[in-house]
Amino acid sequence: MEAALKNIQSKLESIFSHLHTYPEVSWQEYDTTAYIRQLFEPYDCHITTFDDSPGLVIEIGHGKPVIGLRADIDALWQEVDGEFTANHSCGHDAHMTIAIGTLMTLLETGCPAQGTFRFLFQPAEEKGTGALSFVDKGLVDDADFLYGMHLRPGEELGHEQFAPAIKHGAARFLKGTIRGDDAHGARPHLNANAIEIGAELIQHLNNIHINPMIPHSAKMTAFQADGGSTNIIPGNASFSLDLRAQTNAVMSELTEKIKQIAGMLANYHQVSIDLTTGADIAAAVIDGEAAAMMMDAIRTSAGPEKLRPTITTTGGDDFHFYTIKRPHLKAAMLAIGCDLSPGLHHPHMTFKQEIIPQAVRILTTALTQTAEKHADIR
Repeated sequence: MEAALKNIQSKLESIFSHLHTYPEVSWQEYDTTAYIRQLFEPYDCHITTFDDSPGLVIEIGHGKPVIGLRADIDALWQEVDGEFTANHSCGHDAHMTIAIGTLMTLLETGCPAQGTFRFLFQPAEEKGTGALSFVDKGLVDDADFLYGMHLRPGEELGHEQFAPAIKHGAARFLKGTIRGDDAHGARPHLNANAIEIGAELIQHLNNIHINPMIPHSAKMTAFQADGGSTNIIPGNASFSLDLRAQTNAVMSELTEKIKQIAGMLANYHQVSIDLTTGADIAAAVIDGEAAAMMMDAIRTSAGPEKLRPTITTTGGDDFHFYTIKRPHLKAAMLAIGCDLSPGLHHPHMTFKQEIIPQAVRILTTALTQTAEKHADIR
């Protein structure tokens, strides 16, 4: 493996540079898809692309077990130095490079005698809908194991530290509208001010009490009620809510309380308040056997001194929909410590890129050891 990694080292640096330089937002990753495809067209592998979406699947080997490795390929849309642009501030450029490096290493060294390795380059993780689309395409129906990865901020893992699983929380994004009537600025008694209703909603969000032993939060992240005239009291508004909870049960409880608050405010102010769910990301369901395989791979490839316990984070990832929708699937995500700062989703996020070959080594080991240990699966 070391010789193979050395052979592709400069290639991986070039691949990361390209992916970082040309980010694409969710559901628009067509050039990224084409770029990854052309990398592997010269190799003996099976490549699948889709007519209805970006993303691709590359498969090598044969027979059981079927072991998947998923990499998310989309970038965020955010303001960077005063200009809105696509930006890889969540590390997906690194995730793609690591998956590409793992596949190239397997191709260079040869696959185990038994086992199929399926590489899922998945769109739209940031929207929370990409994994569901791949599930609906049947891409993991016959899979036995699925591995993923994510760079971790420095506050969670030190540089060159690795954890065998990431216990993500649930995330849910609600869009809301307030519908009433406008009124003249001199006659505030003739309507309900949508801005004041929004302020009340924020206050009630802060008054929600759920078991404090389970991390959770609800906050307003956008509010728009400006009609362009300063002498009109707005009766209409739109807003966004970001909900987080460490368990799916608490997310359900939190959502129900917010629906009750919206109903109460609508009734009191005689307006309509409608809530719709945008992205909806489930909390992690981690398989013990898959996490154990990843733990062994970290010990073998990086050394026991670099192994850390499972990471618990309030962030979310749609990776966990694979196991929720297909409960037979055994899955875990590698947590990668890489001196990431100032933090995930910061417009100027940076990390130490020398971690990429180390992560490739761990994941290649995890895939091959899983195949060898479970070669009797039929």
